[in-house]
Amino acid sequence: MTRIDETPLGGDPAADSLRALPAFMRLWWSRLLSGAGLQMLMLAIGWRMYDLTRSAWDLGLVGLFQFAPALLLALPAGHAVDQYHRGKIISVSLAVITAVALTLLTAQASGADSRALLLGASLVLGGVRAFQMPAQQALTPLLVPPALLPRAMAFSAAGVQTAVIGGPALGGALYGLGASVMYGSCVLLAGTASALMLGVRYALPPREHEPVRLATLLAGVRFIWSRPPVLGAISLDLFAVLLGGAVALLPIFAKDILHTGAWGLGLLRSAPAVGALAMSLWLTRRPLQRHVGRNMLLAVAVFGACMVVFGLSRQFWLSLVALTLSGAADMVSVVTRQTLVQLDTPDEMRGRVSAVNAIFIGASNQLGEFESGATAALFGPVGSAVLGGVGTMLVALGWLRLFPALARRDRMVERD
Repeated sequence: MTRIDETPLGGDPAADSLRALPAFMRLWWSRLLSGAGLQMLMLAIGWRMYDLTRSAWDLGLVGLFQFAPALLLALPAGHAVDQYHRGKIISVSLAVITAVALTLLTAQASGADSRALLLGASLVLGGVRAFQMPAQQALTPLLVPPALLPRAMAFSAAGVQTAVIGGPALGGALYGLGASVMYGSCVLLAGTASALMLGVRYALPPREHEPVRLATLLAGVRFIWSRPPVLGAISLDLFAVLLGGAVALLPIFAKDILHTGAWGLGLLRSAPAVGALAMSLWLTRRPLQRHVGRNMLLAVAVFGACMVVFGLSRQFWLSLVALTLSGAADMVSVVTRQTLVQLDTPDEMRGRVSAVNAIFIGASNQLGEFESGATAALFGPVGSAVLGGVGTMLVALGWLRLFPALARRDRMVERD
């Protein structure tokens, strides 16, 4: 396998050296464009669903319908990522997302969109993400040298968060021009991202073909279970964001509590990404050097506190501030967790481990949206957000005791 020079290129050891790696930059741009398109697509689905049904339960079902296929397909997807070209898997996944956006565009133009169609689109998107997410996570370490991986993770996160900011904000504005305009923009963005990934080239490590059998599919689960720091890092996101996430409730907060329109919803959805982008840019230049485990748990606790403030807020500006700070805190956790998992996993296992990680991420996001919708139906949106934030803080405290090795982790790359 051809090795990449591990010496940083250029004077700035952060972004400049990463920009000198063309395959990595193609992946970065693809994630930026597809991320923006997917954010716009999900905003449109959520807003249209609430328009049609005025139901918090149905907003939660959008998340559940994304999570269910991701859960069912995660293990075979991880096996595929470890066996085949990861760039091509991403490209095909993005082509399917393009087709979903095109289908919704056609339905909107003909007046045939419905609750069932929106749930069906969510189901397909969930299945596609089962392959796309682990392929993206497992591909990055093959495109950059190990010494640059923490910076690459932070720089990748900066691109993703730029998409999360620009996607909903642009989507909210485009929705005012008509849903068809937004769906058409999603088709363009996802299609371009798919084409970019076809040009990604890297030296494939030698692989011995492994047949699809239960032991092979479960190898990633066994690997994670045998390494408590990896298990703790991955499961932390599941329980923290599962409880503390409130994305599915934002249409309710925007319309009924903060009394704003689609433009306000776009800003609310973008606010966490503003904080996350600022933090990811900071971590690109100044990655965490010491006490990484303790800082990750502290960041999760801060995230939970921000969600409590958001749930209690009745002022639009305060809600934006709370969501912005929650995004910054979450980014510390995300970059630290993903870097630790990739560094502690051998390449031949990264696809399957990333697939399991994707289950946890999907559970914390899509299943978290269902949890938010269900608890909002019982306790109201405010009660759901506040209880979730308190639960997140309790999770951070619990992980301090359940995974002491993770809490004591001092550096990203452990020294002998």
